[in-house]
Amino acid sequence: MARSRKKLPFAGVCAESDKPSKKLAHHQERRAVRKALKREDDIPASKAFGDPWNGDKDGKIWMGWNNEKNLRK
Repeated sequence: MARSRKKLPFAGVCAESDKPSKKLAHHQERRAVRKALKREDDIPASKAFGDPWNGDKDGKIWMGWNNEKNLRK
């Protein structure tokens, strides 16, 4: 196992927290609800704000073939 290497140089995205993106989505939702209540319109669905699949900790990034360090397990 001393010489084991990854097949592709991808790495997971490591963010501290999803809190900032969730905080922004909830702020946008509350603002839209307040506006809808003032205009006496229908309240928008909560799923319309924020995307859990587009959070700070979601996905992977390409590290590149250039560095041997990226290919180590």
